Amino acid sequence: MRAQLARIDAVLVQALIAAALSFAHLHDVALAAGQDGWKAWAYPVSVDLLLVAAWRRLRTGDAKAAGWCWFVIALTASLGANVATAGLLDLAQVPAWLRILVAGWPAVAFLGGTLLAHSAPGPAPHEDTEDQEGAPDPAPELPAQPAPEPTPAPPAVPVPAALVEHARKVAAEHRTRTGTAIDTPTLRARLGVPAPMAEAIAARL
Repeated sequence: MRAQLARIDAVLVQALIAAALSFAHLHDVALAAGQDGWKAWAYPVSVDLLLVAAWRRLRTGDAKAAGWCWFVIALTASLGANVATAGLLDLAQVPAWLRILVAGWPAVAFLGGTLLAHSAPGPAPHEDTEDQEGAPDPAPELPAQPAPEPTPAPPAVPVPAALVEHARKVAAEHRTRTGTAIDTPTLRARLGVPAPMAEAIAARL
């Protein structure tokens, strides 16, 4: 446990030293480019904040391309200041292009920070799963029921033509006497035939 704490402390100390040196180099470049007073101190703060915003986007966001783009821009500004103050640039006679870059940096940093901080995040990967889990299960499909078989029609009963003629006379006599049509039970009783034949005769009257 102590070894781990010692390793973490060493990394933090190293990071703080690197940040302080880079901070000082950025301040010196801004001061040499004509940004005096509090403005010279605001430039390194701007670069470091843009680095932090880009790093957070790379770690937690979905727009990896935008995160890498602004991370490289901020890292280039920091490394450029470190290299410039290492004796490769005469801070007493800063070239015009460097003055232009330093003057335009606040707008670039503001644009990058705004895009990184306020771009809409993508949907969480577990939202689709939650929607699917919350949706009701579809009703199971019931097996198709076989169509009912048609009921076979009763076989036709042969009726002699003479019996039909006799039944018509009996039916006419019944209508004349009662004023109503003869029913099948009465017709069967008058003719003395089975019920199927009586029904067949009544159907032909």
